[in-house]
Amino acid sequence: MTGTIVAEPGAAQQGRHLWLTLVALSAAGMVVSVQQTVVIPLLPRLMATFGVSVAEVTWVFTASLLAAAVATPLLSRLGDMYGKKRMILFTVGLLILGSLVCALSGSFPVLIAGRALQGASAALVPLAIGMIKDTFPPDRVMTAIGVVSATMGVGGSLGMIVTGLIADRTPSHHPVFWITAGLGVIAIILIVLSAPGGGTGAGGRPDLIGAALLSAWLVCLLLAISKGNDWGWGSGAVLWLFAGAGGFGAVWVFSQLRLRAPMVRLHLLVGRRSLPANLASLLLGFAMFGSFALISSFIQTPPSAGYGFGGSVLDVGLYALPSTVTMLLSSFMAGRLSAWFGPAYSLALGAGLCAIGFGWFTLFNDSVLQLVGANAVQGLGFGVAYAALGALAVQHVPRDQSGIASGINSLVRSIGGSLSGAATAALLTSITIAGTAIPSRDAYVISFGIITASALGSAAIALVSGMMARGVSEVG
Repeated sequence: MTGTIVAEPGAAQQGRHLWLTLVALSAAGMVVSVQQTVVIPLLPRLMATFGVSVAEVTWVFTASLLAAAVATPLLSRLGDMYGKKRMILFTVGLLILGSLVCALSGSFPVLIAGRALQGASAALVPLAIGMIKDTFPPDRVMTAIGVVSATMGVGGSLGMIVTGLIADRTPSHHPVFWITAGLGVIAIILIVLSAPGGGTGAGGRPDLIGAALLSAWLVCLLLAISKGNDWGWGSGAVLWLFAGAGGFGAVWVFSQLRLRAPMVRLHLLVGRRSLPANLASLLLGFAMFGSFALISSFIQTPPSAGYGFGGSVLDVGLYALPSTVTMLLSSFMAGRLSAWFGPAYSLALGAGLCAIGFGWFTLFNDSVLQLVGANAVQGLGFGVAYAALGALAVQHVPRDQSGIASGINSLVRSIGGSLSGAATAALLTSITIAGTAIPSRDAYVISFGIITASALGSAAIALVSGMMARGVSEVG
């Protein structure tokens, strides 16, 4: 009897500690996702402030995703090597530092540099997922991963609302970044007080050469795509950039195959079990981040252009509220869906809902009500899909590789977002209203159509993956 009385408080205390850990990790993940989208409603204003083009101002967004693509697998690997809590605190520190640089910036290059520092903090999400797999009971892992993963989309919508509220009162972009710096400080305090130490990890040496090569081929590829219209797709500069992307990419793959402890274990990137999840993540990242920038610009376009709603920066955030609400609702069900049907089928369902939302707005974009409805459906999809991706990425990997497996999945998602930003910017600058530099309605329709196809592709890959896994299970 006495033993029972003692055990119950212990179990209750452990449950409270896990709950506090989940709150801390979710709050930190939300802050990271806030910084990813906080500049999107400001892009038209930043164009005027710094006198840059559509393709150039997109780098305020793309630089963050590019830094995320490079930093995520590197810092995730360091988390496995030296302890996940230590690296989580480091990533939030990078967010605070980047926010301060942006808040004090007076030139476009300095703003880009600050955004790159902020973007490196995206490694927090896979590190948090790895910590959950390491510390939570198996029956709670799916639900916990679902909640943390869903903070990406929820925080993204909240970031645009925060930006709108501030931009409505001041013409400067600086106050937005003071707020993200303050949120980062709060996140660090919560993690220090609530997250488990997680040990010191397995040790080892980081693959800095791999990180440099990954940066090189991604920068070459994104510059070539974003500058193709300005410089000419057949120009020497663009062709050399594409060649550089191919060359650096080949050397990077060779280095990852040769090193004993590479930055990216390629079997976790293109292995039989991991490839479907990573391809689906790439396509879903392309759809999600591309939609953020496109919808923001579409809303702020004056109706005199023949489309658009002439909305303010605040309107961009308010119109995103339906997706925030539906994403919150679906994220809490995502863990159960993954447990019932498996992460692959849950991902197919979520990506399919995203495709319906994007397809809706591709065909029907004449009113705010149509946008709000499409956003609501899209939010349902992202809440389910991103939670399923987080679970799928670490489903078949050993505990000491959970961080890097989740990090690689986030890497390809960030690459998808970077490609989307560059590609849609190229479309918007190449298909314009006659005699102006304003993108035409057709440019947006084509861009939204591509994003819809990307989400559909993600759903199809996940569905096939789930069917194949079920077939193998039945044979076994």
